[in-house]
Amino acid sequence: MTKPRIFVTHWVHPEVIEFLSHHGEVVPNPTPNTLPRGQVLAAAADTDAIMAFMPDTIDAAFLDACPRLKVIGAALKGYDNFDVAACNERGIWFTIVPDLLTVPTAELTLGLMIGLARRLLEGDDLVRAGQFAGWRPTLYGTGLAGSSIGIIGMGAVGRAIARRLAGFDTRILYADPMPLSADLERNWNATRVDLDTLLAESKFVVPMVPMQPDTLHLLNATTIGRMKRGTLLINACRGSVVDELAVVNALAEGHLAGYAADVFEMEEWARVDRPLAIPKALLKDRNHTLLTPHLGSAVDEVRLEIAMEAARNIVQALSGEKPQGTLYQQQLQEQSAA
Repeated sequence: MTKPRIFVTHWVHPEVIEFLSHHGEVVPNPTPNTLPRGQVLAAAADTDAIMAFMPDTIDAAFLDACPRLKVIGAALKGYDNFDVAACNERGIWFTIVPDLLTVPTAELTLGLMIGLARRLLEGDDLVRAGQFAGWRPTLYGTGLAGSSIGIIGMGAVGRAIARRLAGFDTRILYADPMPLSADLERNWNATRVDLDTLLAESKFVVPMVPMQPDTLHLLNATTIGRMKRGTLLINACRGSVVDELAVVNALAEGHLAGYAADVFEMEEWARVDRPLAIPKALLKDRNHTLLTPHLGSAVDEVRLEIAMEAARNIVQALSGEKPQGTLYQQQLQEQSAA
């Protein structure tokens, strides 16, 4: 019997390739780069399984070019650039890894908050430029202690951030359709408010919402204008939740004191109108920004486990089992209820 063919679209740890090799013929991407769509399609056309990642976009046309495809094991949590309904219609399993990104993303978010508020990038630049001759009263910033932190979205990552902020003696304001329990609100010093109140009263604003039509540019010129002057905005959820050009203007006007981001609009592969680059003005402003290259889950052991879980989902599907991370039945139920 011919072994199933498994295409891995991006680099993964050797342990993942070894695991998959026991269950099929693995075709890896040996480079650290995202392959052009044509090259991905050429490799995927005769495969039974694909391990996919955030830069991949899989739509109905892609699926029609892969007649043998049985399962897509996505090594990610957010999946708006994958047509799950088209997978369902063709009987193709689509799976995600829902939980493993939570803790590292929360940790990085706190790192961005502290780095931006305490002006660490500016301090690093000053020292490396040979301008540090000992302590001076300079580069005063903002601490977390005593600050009001506004978290938009109390999903898994939002709660993980709030849990970690509890040790910093902060006041948390959160906006979410579902309230936290009274115990969690008390333990985290958290208060549920509407979005306008959160924007008006928070020193730090931290969106933690998925990418969907009603969150596209949730933070735009209007909503940023509702923030008090001197607010720090932190984005580690999805690039297009924030209008980057509105941020540029708010920084230039001094309305925003700073912007930290780990995600960018140009990464929003499913947006046909996505910008193709980060605004140059944002890149040049080293005194009011802290920008990282999508490091949210870039913890070595975490990325290994994310890819391994995606691999286990693939193996389960190829073995005739229902994969643990499937969205197949969920999507069918949603369609039936609609």
